[in-house]
Amino acid sequence: MDQTNLESLLQAQRSVIEKIALCDDLHSSLDHISTSVESLIHSGKAYCSILLLREGQLFHGASPNLAQSYCEAIDGIAIGEGAGSCGTAAFRKAPVIVSDIAVDPLWNDFKDIALANDLRACWSTPVLCSEGRVVGTFAIYYAEPMTPSDWHLDLITAFTHLSGVAIEKDQMACRVRNLVRELNASSGKLEALVSVLPDLALIFDEEGYYVDIFGADLSLLLADRDYMIGKNMREILYTEEVESIQRVINKTLLADEVQVFEYTLKVLKGQRVFEGRSAVIHNYQADSPEKKHILWMARDITNRKEDELRIQQLAFFDPLTELPNRRMLLRDLQTAIEKAQSRKMVGALLYCDLDKFKRINDSLGHDIGDALLRKVANRLKPALREQDLIARIGGDEFVVLLIGQNDNLDTMEHEAKVVSGRLIENMSDTFRLNGDEYRISVSIGICMIDKQCQSAEEILRRADIAMYQSKKKGGSQYAFHNPVLQSIIDQRLAMEREITTSLVRGEFVPYFQPQICPASGRLVGAEALIRWNNPKKGIIRPDHFIPLAEQSGLIFELQEQVLRHTCELIRHLDAASPELKDLSIAINISANQFHGDIAQTLIGMVDQEQIETSRLKLEITESMLMNDMDEVVEKMHAMKAAGFRFSIDDFGTGYSSLAYLHTLPIDELKIDRSFIDQIDVEGSAIVDTILSLAQSMNLVVVAEGVETASQQAHLAARNIDALQGYLIAHPMSAEDFVKWSLESLHSQSDVQK
Repeated sequence: MDQTNLESLLQAQRSVIEKIALCDDLHSSLDHISTSVESLIHSGKAYCSILLLREGQLFHGASPNLAQSYCEAIDGIAIGEGAGSCGTAAFRKAPVIVSDIAVDPLWNDFKDIALANDLRACWSTPVLCSEGRVVGTFAIYYAEPMTPSDWHLDLITAFTHLSGVAIEKDQMACRVRNLVRELNASSGKLEALVSVLPDLALIFDEEGYYVDIFGADLSLLLADRDYMIGKNMREILYTEEVESIQRVINKTLLADEVQVFEYTLKVLKGQRVFEGRSAVIHNYQADSPEKKHILWMARDITNRKEDELRIQQLAFFDPLTELPNRRMLLRDLQTAIEKAQSRKMVGALLYCDLDKFKRINDSLGHDIGDALLRKVANRLKPALREQDLIARIGGDEFVVLLIGQNDNLDTMEHEAKVVSGRLIENMSDTFRLNGDEYRISVSIGICMIDKQCQSAEEILRRADIAMYQSKKKGGSQYAFHNPVLQSIIDQRLAMEREITTSLVRGEFVPYFQPQICPASGRLVGAEALIRWNNPKKGIIRPDHFIPLAEQSGLIFELQEQVLRHTCELIRHLDAASPELKDLSIAINISANQFHGDIAQTLIGMVDQEQIETSRLKLEITESMLMNDMDEVVEKMHAMKAAGFRFSIDDFGTGYSSLAYLHTLPIDELKIDRSFIDQIDVEGSAIVDTILSLAQSMNLVVVAEGVETASQQAHLAARNIDALQGYLIAHPMSAEDFVKWSLESLHSQSDVQK
């Protein structure tokens, strides 16, 4: 089992144990077990089922993702040979692995319903209680014939046991509830009830004398039962124990309602922890009906407390190094922040990351890596003071929380430097393991904790950033958090949130810049350019927000809005004039879009908008071809077959290889404005070369950024296909573009007349 699977299994087990411990609903616990198992398998083809055995029949316990019709069909089946995997496993009291339901004779009677629900394999294991009785079955179905791997068998073993714990806990709870109901119904049944309970029932009078003692496990008593009855507790218990019990008795008598409490006593069985419940009993003795008595129920919860301690250990400590984990760190860090905010103290957080540890872990295996991490933990701890905390928060990342003694920040900064220096020095010696030597250094990022700090996660993030700064310096050193760098990051996060909000508000709008034929002056198309119409800042150009949108993934929503507005514009153009029905609109395609199913997405959208794909030109940049060129070309061919046209934007500034031009299904080249600007300054050699290349390949050429008449004249003389730029028109809203297009048609008509 590799480290990732082991960690996932341990995490799932912790989650299930907590669920069982905290949840009183059996089906909820079993559902949690089922979904945890399905999540660990990750296949999407595995389905977990837990059935409960009652009187020789199996009934539904949990199967969150099996078809309801199938669950209903097998609900209540009798166990026995040939009763499928589960019925047979329960009957045999042994696991039954069926790798192919279609051919296994155990499934003859249930094969049709299973195959109809796409269930092809079933591995079932009987769930046993602590007494060895079968209380249910734990099964994993597969949607294809499948034999379980060792990993599957480990999962089945672990979660079959946890299923048994959950079922047995529920059965015990049901028994206790039933017995308590009987006790409340008739005080005359008290002795019969408590005699079968594992709990003790002690009857005290008001003075503290033992009147009666009931219970099955008499080893939980302080002494022999017959010896205790009739004696006062002061004769048996220590003074402090007597005072504690007497306080409970007095409180019970005064309140006349049930009291619940915990206490520890050394009894015949040894030191035990009890959960006590006390209540007033009236008329307990017929000869003294006026006297009040106390029923003291004592339940031995020693094992439960030990389990809770183990759960606490799992919840707050790293199982590999036994250091505190991220959860405990964040808890203690938040406490330190609160003290700093109240000016009681300052502190520091040291984020420690092992340099190049991943290379060792990947090359030598997780066993060596884990052993080294344990040695690292033992090497780091001696560098700290008694009041400081060191935690492992994942992988090769350790965090040290330095707790200050006062609110002197300068002293704390000095202490952080000293401790960081000791940590780095302690790591400088080689590590010896299995006769081999390893060198591991550490990079440390430091964030001070003072009254300005707001949250634990924020301090952790700042220390993490500082750690990366120390790595950039070469590693094996420390760096303090840089407020300037943090300010830049905060600004980026603020703008990202602002972009998200503006998307909801509809503040992003497309502008359209016309493209004309220089020979005829006729409008031949346009490019869609997104603008941010910010209520406070006005129109914001795309170069200020597109890079961040690319990095954050918001580019998909931006481009979807552009595409929908473009389709809407095309419909308006078609309605405005028949002569505008041939216009195509170019839209820019992000490199990120090629990581998904771009063809299906775009085709689905234009079909929904009822627009012909030929009306859209998809502009891509040369830089998009630098990575995964084969995948990009394959997707381009798929979209070309669907009717889309392609244009290479900013041609000449990127990859610029003739080899790739012959492999791409492109229709157009757009000459970058930087080359158009050179026409008036350095000449047109590059532009002429691009035009010659494009004409030899029968490609349409568009010049963007045309701003002077001399540029227009030069390009027109070389028979370029289209011009785009401020000389022609600035980008404009959709409404203005429709008006501009109609005016352009009228101007052309007047010229022809």
